[in-house]
Amino acid sequence: MTAPDGVRRLLAEGRPLYSFEVFPPRTPQAERTLWRTLRDIENLRPGFVSVTYGAGGSSRDRTTDLAERIAQDTTLSVVAHLTAVGHSVTELRRIVGRYAAAGVRDLLVLRGDPPDDPRGPWTPHPQGLRHASELVRLVRRAGDFGIGVAAFPERHPRSRNWSEDIAHFVAKTRAGADFAITQMFFRADDYFRLRDRLDAAGCTVPVIPEIMPATRFRQIARFAELSGATVPADLAHRLEHARDDAEGHRIGVDHATDLARRLLDNGAPGLHFITLNHTAAALDIYRALGLPEPRRVPAAVGEGARHGVA
Repeated sequence: MTAPDGVRRLLAEGRPLYSFEVFPPRTPQAERTLWRTLRDIENLRPGFVSVTYGAGGSSRDRTTDLAERIAQDTTLSVVAHLTAVGHSVTELRRIVGRYAAAGVRDLLVLRGDPPDDPRGPWTPHPQGLRHASELVRLVRRAGDFGIGVAAFPERHPRSRNWSEDIAHFVAKTRAGADFAITQMFFRADDYFRLRDRLDAAGCTVPVIPEIMPATRFRQIARFAELSGATVPADLAHRLEHARDDAEGHRIGVDHATDLARRLLDNGAPGLHFITLNHTAAALDIYRALGLPEPRRVPAAVGEGARHGVA
């Protein structure tokens, strides 16, 4: 397999890489909304779009189906999430093979959260894997995929200390990871401190910061609780006291834009926008940053185009 427009090559160009995250829809109406979102994203010609994987592998088939359809029916390059939790090694190999057959050439490899309680006890599948680094090795042996992994600006909630957290990250890169995407965060200094720790460990894998537009107080408080991210007190206060959704939107977009600009000004290799399957906030941030037109011109355009397959 080859990946002419894969994440590895795009990052190697040394210019900021812009990308978006979506998740598999559960209803026909949600599916229509998602595809409107994907067409809006496609018009920007981003570096890639990623497709998330439900906790415990709960959306495995829907994730795989969506990644296949995006790869086959749009000009977008796809990074498909793959988690170890809930799967045997045999199942994981089968999923990787299905992605390869569909033309998906980049995977975001994660250990994954327990299906019922993301903060609860983590139990491996009896015939599965225990660590993300093991899954990276499995994917690396399966073919010439670009492999991404997770990075945690505020430390993984299950890591006992920073030394343990960095050691796990380094193990993933030594197993074959090419790049990383961070967990959501809201303070630029958290990203810079993580980068400094990785530099000190001799780890040079590009780490793409994830941008989460915080536009609703209850929603962002819940996401922060699940992920362990810290919402700055000032941002939380302003969102909690926003007069309406429009003001909340403006507050969230302004904060995320300032965060993104500071990250780019200090050498971040790109930005990965969480969309929640709606483009309004992500596109408002994109435009507020004055980002240039994307550099990649697809070889084939239109319905049914299969992009990035040798």
